[in-house]
Amino acid sequence: MTETQTVAQKGFLGWVERTGNRLPDPVFIFFYLIVALVAVSILAALTGLSVPHPTQTDAATGAPIMIEAVSLLSAANIQRLWVEMPATFTHFHPLGYVLVVMLGAGIAERSGLFGASMRAAVRNAPKFLLTPMVALVAMIGNLAADAAYVVLIPLAGVLYAAAGRHPIAGIAASFAGVSGGFSANLLPGQLDALLFGITEAAAEAIVPTWDANIAGNWYFIASMTFIFLPVIWFVTDRIIEPRLGKYVPQGPAGEMVKDGDKPLSADQKKGLRYALIAALLVCALWVFFTVGPGTPLIDEEAQPEARLSPFYRSLVAGFFVLFLASGWAYGAAAGTVKDHRDIVRMMSEAMGDLAYYLVLAFAAAHFVAMFAWSNLGLIFAVNGADFIQSSGLPMPLTLALIVLLTGLVNLFVGSASAKWALLAPVLIPMLMLLGVSPEMTTAAYRVGDSATNIITPLMVYFPLILTFCQRWQKDYGLGSLTATMIPYSLFLLVSGLVLVMIWVALGLPLGPGAGLHYQLPAQ
Repeated sequence: MTETQTVAQKGFLGWVERTGNRLPDPVFIFFYLIVALVAVSILAALTGLSVPHPTQTDAATGAPIMIEAVSLLSAANIQRLWVEMPATFTHFHPLGYVLVVMLGAGIAERSGLFGASMRAAVRNAPKFLLTPMVALVAMIGNLAADAAYVVLIPLAGVLYAAAGRHPIAGIAASFAGVSGGFSANLLPGQLDALLFGITEAAAEAIVPTWDANIAGNWYFIASMTFIFLPVIWFVTDRIIEPRLGKYVPQGPAGEMVKDGDKPLSADQKKGLRYALIAALLVCALWVFFTVGPGTPLIDEEAQPEARLSPFYRSLVAGFFVLFLASGWAYGAAAGTVKDHRDIVRMMSEAMGDLAYYLVLAFAAAHFVAMFAWSNLGLIFAVNGADFIQSSGLPMPLTLALIVLLTGLVNLFVGSASAKWALLAPVLIPMLMLLGVSPEMTTAAYRVGDSATNIITPLMVYFPLILTFCQRWQKDYGLGSLTATMIPYSLFLLVSGLVLVMIWVALGLPLGPGAGLHYQLPAQ
């Protein structure tokens, strides 16, 4: 540890670091919130807190059904807690989505497909296009989850040094793309599956028939990619790199450039060709299922706007098959997969990586479920919607405030799923009552969740990024990295806010079959 790392940080960033370090693990945050939720539910039930249901009416009288707060210590809820505990956990929507996608992504990562793809994409980029190429691959690399952090970010430092540029500028640009552009991508992936699982659980509190579409933010996140790309390019080349000055190699830095800039081997190139063929075949298979005989992924009897629902809901399985086939094809050609036993081993290791997420999901599942049992989420949503409606606050401004709230919470709770499990049960129903679709609320959340990832030491990969920087500059400390990333964070946050407000003003669709507005079912 260098001397600069041990110096206590001062000011706002120092306060964030000290406060964040005192927070318990997110798993226990959920358990503490459950305790608080029980207390609030008891108080709400004793005071007779209630609201009329916005969509359901009494069949006999035609009057809205009253939703009353229910104590979580009632006999029925205590029984439900203990009897339904296994179902509460296993029926948590994000759990199945994430497990299925990660079974395939684990193969693509461990076979070397993700790493080789990222190297091939950025290694031969012209010097003046190096930053946008690194940023673009970094954002797309989020499909590879952890691999983007451990492969692309240190590789970017090597590529910048080999091009005669400051390696820390490369690390900063790739970190901004991977983490600051966490939700930006050209394709939906495992993050979409995770977030929309939570969105679905929250939306069902008010409309039980609402189904998630993991492509529901596709157009929005693709637009984020093209908005964030020039922002990262500008900040890197015009603000960060000039501040860093000219880089003078120290110690073994020259060897790092020599080793890290090696071209792909013949086997790796062959593997990438095979992976591309496999990916195209999977895409063709899904097209066949959608438009071929019998159209199994189209519901011919549904309303026109709902006919593609089976296709959207099949995308989780589609990404599993895509990652499985392309990862296996790459590994077989590159020599990293010898037989089917390697595939099973890679899947098992991928599930092992999710051990912490499973523990977190257990706690989050019970918080979300108990919030629904108490009826407090719906009561808060109805009252919150009434307040916003009476205040006359424009919808773009409301969504902008959600972006800022998310960015603030993100400084203390790094997990995207943990934050959304906390915020979604209130935000999703509240905005549905105001005519805002769950997809739009999720999109606003994603902007705030991305922008401040790169400036909080509580982000799990922050110490790793600091280590990458110290390979090139020994005295590079925590404050140095934070100061480097603040301009990225501010520019990404502002550009994301502008994008949200423009999107709302124009009323653009967020993805296939996912509009900005939502109309509640008739009572």
